[in-house]
Amino acid sequence: MTSSDDRSPAPALAARSVEKQFGQVRALRGVSFEAMAGEVTALIGDNGAGKSTLVKCLSGVHRPDSGTIEVDGQPVHMTSPTDAERMGIETVYQDLALAPDLDAASNVFLGREIRKFRFLHDQPAMRRQTAKSFADLGVGMVQDLRVPVASFSGGQRQSVAIARAAMWAQHVILLDEPTAALGVIQTAKVLDLIRRVRERGLAVVFISHNLPQVLEVADRVEVMRLGARVARFKSGETDVEQLIAAISGAYTNEVAA
Repeated sequence: MTSSDDRSPAPALAARSVEKQFGQVRALRGVSFEAMAGEVTALIGDNGAGKSTLVKCLSGVHRPDSGTIEVDGQPVHMTSPTDAERMGIETVYQDLALAPDLDAASNVFLGREIRKFRFLHDQPAMRRQTAKSFADLGVGMVQDLRVPVASFSGGQRQSVAIARAAMWAQHVILLDEPTAALGVIQTAKVLDLIRRVRERGLAVVFISHNLPQVLEVADRVEVMRLGARVARFKSGETDVEQLIAAISGAYTNEVAA
């Protein structure tokens, strides 16, 4: 008999046999997925594989037609992204959802502002906490927290969005193509930021089409094709060619959930 002390820890976030259909389109076909605390789990697949639909189910945007979502091993019921945030799940989408006319600190605290005298925003307090969070994460790309983020580079804006998620997340950060529009230097800094977030013990889900980046930063890789998970790898035990084969359907190692 195996004692409870010998059991593997429960995933920080998991999907169990999740189904989702839009009209006649079966977007998710009994998908299972796990993201462990202190790891980067890459989610890859061709366009239309179901990655975005799965992420939206995991982040409360969509409700699965069947199957369950679990947080720390416990089934949860999410009806909105606000529910996911309350459960410690933060998502950074490709459009970043930043307010361009506000400064970095105001964006970090957007909707969660520190107030004084009940109705005034305490800007100095928010800037102090933002500066500390950025320093803890090694975010050196943002020099002035008082200027609008519209003046920031793509890498700086991405860093603000990821740092904001890391500041509020308790369990998981979902990153949707965080380096898609960045140059080489900015990409390297964002990947380093992802590693720092992982080191804080959070589970990071990294959605990307860039397979070399996936192998560089991910601990595990889960592959989707035509709405189903078809393969799982440890990043140190696979290569780009094998990932391409799994994406295209030429290779599978999936077992029933």
